[in-house]
Amino acid sequence: MAVPIQTTLVPPLRLIFFMWLVFYVQEYTGMDLGFLGILPRHTSGLPGLLAAPLIHGNWQHLASNTLPILFLGSALFLFYPRIASRVFLYCYLITNILVWLFGRSFYHIGASGLVYSLAFFLLFFGLFRRDLKSLFIAIMVTVVYGSLLYRVLSIDPSISWESHLLGALTGIGVAYAQNRTYR
Repeated sequence: MAVPIQTTLVPPLRLIFFMWLVFYVQEYTGMDLGFLGILPRHTSGLPGLLAAPLIHGNWQHLASNTLPILFLGSALFLFYPRIASRVFLYCYLITNILVWLFGRSFYHIGASGLVYSLAFFLLFFGLFRRDLKSLFIAIMVTVVYGSLLYRVLSIDPSISWESHLLGALTGIGVAYAQNRTYR
């Protein structure tokens, strides 16, 4: 059964809407919401497990996460509708939990961990499944987002390379787990 393209856009667009809404509130009020990010191994950083992907430091940061969330999220919901909600939730939460456990002690904000997690899920799910559709999706993600591989370990100390790396590892782990149960 084919999934209407509009249906595949709804979940990523919801997240994008909240990302932009939070950013607008932050800009309009002049309030820095960075304190709602993930602060590893501190109880005060636990709200970041849910809030961090919604908070961005500037317009460029927000824009650099918006299109990948739309593209990768839509691809996930279009091609794998049966598992898409579960995969999206796992990628969102597990990445953030791992950053809370293993990240450097500063506030981690932004949705790049989710971007890496979704990209690596789509790539590795295709490699694990080895069917034509999944391999095509993996190739498409590699062509469009192959440069992510080079940015997993950013040298910029203000960028959360932990979110990138742990997101990538989460995506691989979720792809492996879902491949074992996906029929």
